[in-house]
Amino acid sequence: MPISSIENMPGAEHNSLANRRKGIMRSAEDLLQELTLLDESHRIEAKRGSQVDRSIMETVCALSNEPGMGGGYLLLGVVRDPYDLFSNAYAVEGITEPDKIQSDLVTQCANNFNRPVRPRVAVQELNGKAIVVVYVPEAAATDKPIYLKNLGLPRGAYRRVGSTDQEGTDDDLIALYSGHQVDTYDAALIPDTDLSDIDPTALNDYRQQRRAINPDAEELAWTDEDLLRALGCAKRDNGELKPTVAGILLFGTTMALRRCFPLMRIDYIRVPGKRWVENPDHRFDTQEIRTPLFTAIRRATNTVRDELLQSFSLPEGALAREDEPTLPLRVVREAVVNAVMHRSYRIQGAIQIIRYANRLEIRNPGHSLKAEEQLGEPGSETRNPKIAAVLHEVNIAETKGSGIRAMCELMLAQGLLPPTFESSRRPDQFVATFLFHHFLGTDDLAWLRQLTGEFLSDEEARALVFVREAGAIDNAAYRAINRTDTLNASSHLRRLRDLGLLDMKGSGSRSYYVPGSKFGPLLQEPEPPTNSHQPPPDSHQLPENSHQLPENSHQLLSAIPESIRHRLPPPGSKPRRPVLRELIVELCRWRALSAEEIAAILGGREQKPLVRDYLTPMVEEGVLSYRIPEMPNHPGQRYIVP
Repeated sequence: MPISSIENMPGAEHNSLANRRKGIMRSAEDLLQELTLLDESHRIEAKRGSQVDRSIMETVCALSNEPGMGGGYLLLGVVRDPYDLFSNAYAVEGITEPDKIQSDLVTQCANNFNRPVRPRVAVQELNGKAIVVVYVPEAAATDKPIYLKNLGLPRGAYRRVGSTDQEGTDDDLIALYSGHQVDTYDAALIPDTDLSDIDPTALNDYRQQRRAINPDAEELAWTDEDLLRALGCAKRDNGELKPTVAGILLFGTTMALRRCFPLMRIDYIRVPGKRWVENPDHRFDTQEIRTPLFTAIRRATNTVRDELLQSFSLPEGALAREDEPTLPLRVVREAVVNAVMHRSYRIQGAIQIIRYANRLEIRNPGHSLKAEEQLGEPGSETRNPKIAAVLHEVNIAETKGSGIRAMCELMLAQGLLPPTFESSRRPDQFVATFLFHHFLGTDDLAWLRQLTGEFLSDEEARALVFVREAGAIDNAAYRAINRTDTLNASSHLRRLRDLGLLDMKGSGSRSYYVPGSKFGPLLQEPEPPTNSHQPPPDSHQLPENSHQLPENSHQLLSAIPESIRHRLPPPGSKPRRPVLRELIVELCRWRALSAEEIAAILGGREQKPLVRDYLTPMVEEGVLSYRIPEMPNHPGQRYIVP
C-alpha cells in the first residue's frame, strides 16, 4: 500500500508565536483563526461575555497561575456555532456594552483575587461586531498562587489544564508555591512513628545497591540514623529522630506500612479480554504487593515480565530458543518506576497494573505535575523529590525527565505502537498504556488497503491501527503515538473523518473519534479511547433537562430487586448522605448504571449535583468504578462496584 505524507493545514501559529515573542497583543481575527483550526486551545478561551461571571474569573485565575504557559487570552463575544455539524466552528455574537464589560472585568480582577490581576483589555471589531480581547499575563512565581478569595485554598487556585479551568488541589499548591520553597509531602513527619518502624533489611538493601554502583560512597560508612537524616527519611522532632513519609515508604516495616498507608500497594490485575469486567463470571485475578519501594519495584517488574506473552526465535546455529517478552523489559521497568516515583501519596489508593489481552495499563493516583504536551521532553517535575533522589542514588530512576522518551523510543525500535499517557484530575490519576501490537506488519498493510485507495501518511495509518486495537482515538492520543503537535493531529483526524474512516463524537476538548462508515465491521461496539487525556470535571456531558427521567425508567424501576426497592427514597425526600451513598453502592452492585439511571431511581434527583457530590467523589475514593475506565466522559459511561 502506498504511504505518503499530507501537508499541514495553514494556520496562524507562526504569526502568533512571533507576536508573543515581541509582546504584541494578538488580534481577535488571529485568535479566532487559531480556535477554528484546533479542536482545543490551552491559551485561548472563547466566551459569550454578556456579563463578567464566575466562569470568566475562573479562566483569568487559571491563566494567571499556569506555570510556564506565559498567560493567555479570552475572546469575549464569540461562541461555538451550534449549527456547525462537527462543532469546530465559532460564531461571532459581539458585545452590546463593551465599555461596561471592560470596566467590570478590570474591577473584579482587582478585587476578587488574593492579589490584584492586571489584564490588558482591548475592544476590536470582527465581522462588524464589537469583540473584547483580554490578555491575562502569567503571575510572577513569588505571587502565586492566585486564587478567588471567596473559595480560598486550594479550590480557588484554578489551573489551566488543556482547554479547561480546573479547581486547585493540594498537589497544585506544591507546584504553585514552588517559588516559595515549601516542603513537599514526602518530607513530612508521620504521627505515632519512631525508628522502630524502619526495617533494617530494607536499609541494608539500599546499602548493597549503592555499594554496587559506588563502593567508595561516603554514606556507606554512616550509621543508620545519619543515613536516614541525609536521605531526608528522618527528622528530629522535639529532640527525637522520627521517620518521614519517604522513610516509611522506602524503608518501613510491613506493619508500619499497613498502619500508616493501608492502601499504598501495587495491585497486579489480570483481566480476560480487552475490556474491564468483560466477563462477569471471570472478572479478574489480582496479586497484591505491599512492601518497601525497593522490593515492590522488583516484584512488580518481575510479575509483569513473567506474565507477558512470550515469543521465541531459534537463530541459525543455536541449540536453544531465545525468549523475548512482548514488551521490552526496560519499558516495563521504567513504567513501574515512573508510577512509584510520581504517584500522589496523599491519595489513599493503590497503583494498578492491569494486563488485558491486547495491552498493559499502569494507573497511579495523582495527575502529572508536568504539562501533558511536555511529557517526554527534558526536565522532570516530581511531587516526591526525597523518594526520587533515593531511587536515583541506586540507578533505579533518573531525574532528567528522559524516562518517557526512552519508553517511546524503545517501543518504536521494536516495531510497537508508542505508549499513550493520560493525566486526569477527576479521577485524580495518571495512566500509561502499552499496546502489544506490532505496527504496520503484513496484516496491517493488507487491512489498510481494504479501507481506502487514498494515500495515507504513516501517522494516519498508525492512528487507524490504534483505533482498531483500542476502539477510538482523540487528539492527545494521536499526538502521543505520532509525537506531533495539536494542529497536525487535528488536521489528520479531520481528514480521516472526511474520508469516512472515522466518525467524530463530542466537541472541543471532549471530542474523540470512533470507527466511521468505511472503517469496516471490525468492531461491533466501539470502545472509547485507551486514553481520554484531560477528562472534564464531571464524568458525562449532562443534558439540559437532567432532572427528567430516562425513557426506560419504569422498566428499570420494576427490575430492581425487592431488597433494594423498598429502601428507595420517595420523590422529593432528602435522605441522609451516608444512607444515600450506601444505596448507590447497592444499586451499582446489582448492575452497571448510568448517572441518569441512578438519578431516576433515586426519586428523580437532579443529575449534575448527583455526579458532583456523590458519584465522582465515590469513584475517587475507590467505592465505585467506571464501567469504561479508559474514558470517564464517555457518553455511555456507567458505574459499578469494584
